[in-house]
Amino acid sequence: MRLPSLIVILFLCAWPALADCSGRTIAGHILQAPVCVPGNPQRVVVLDPFYNLGMALEIGVPVVGAPLLTAPDAGLRVRAQAASIVDIGDTRQPDLERIVALKPDLILGDGQLHGQFYDKLARIAPTALIDVADWKDYFLTLGDVTGRSDKTEEALRIFRERASAIKSRMPADIEVSVIRVAIHGFHVYLDGPAAYAPYAVLHEAGVKRTAYETTDDDTVLKRPTWEEIAELNGRILLYVVAAGNSPGQDEELEAETIANPLWKMLPAVQAGRAYRVDKAAWFGFNSVASAHRILDDVERYILTAP
Repeated sequence: MRLPSLIVILFLCAWPALADCSGRTIAGHILQAPVCVPGNPQRVVVLDPFYNLGMALEIGVPVVGAPLLTAPDAGLRVRAQAASIVDIGDTRQPDLERIVALKPDLILGDGQLHGQFYDKLARIAPTALIDVADWKDYFLTLGDVTGRSDKTEEALRIFRERASAIKSRMPADIEVSVIRVAIHGFHVYLDGPAAYAPYAVLHEAGVKRTAYETTDDDTVLKRPTWEEIAELNGRILLYVVAAGNSPGQDEELEAETIANPLWKMLPAVQAGRAYRVDKAAWFGFNSVASAHRILDDVERYILTAP
């Protein structure tokens, strides 16, 4: 904190004790639970440009502030800017002075990312830091906190019906490999109990991954070397390129990667079944809309495979 006066403001603006709660009490999947939140929040600041921002906008939460510059989904960033949402800085170090100036009546954040700021945030406005890994449970919790459970439940109902319909059409004999090409190497997100959201969507849609990409424990990620990517021997290969946000960075990294002889030896590459997918959904997953974009790719590249 830079200004002594701001410290005073933070303490003066402390949210009433739970016993005095005039809104709603939320207990499940929330850090420092239970917390008191307004019944119908009208000025919400979100601290995370992924789930917080994407899911909040999806169900019509009136967001007034968010960390926009670090949002990897350009479309989501445009929507936020069109809604006159104020940038509050880096998600890992939100600007508390900007947040105070926005006069929020609710602050939404992530338990893992923002727990260290809880005491300061809670003195500005009621603060709900969602603490659950599964993306669908996260969405339901966000809907509960903001008083929009009906919208989250309906959106998930539609998603589940679509995923189930796709699963019923999924060929049993096709294994799929998925890899993220990053500036410092490869990332393979696994199909397992703790799968990151896009890969959990694949599982729900019945997509079978290779043995190298599947686990029974809570391992989320592998970082294969060039030699180890030979294990990605699926009939179909989906790859995400995430080099940076500057124009041309992704294209340069893709060109360098696919020119490598070891990449060319992958079975799906040799068969002409390697497809680059949109990083906005696969790298910047942030909502049920992102989940549907994953399903779009499943229908486009897997269900139509020769």
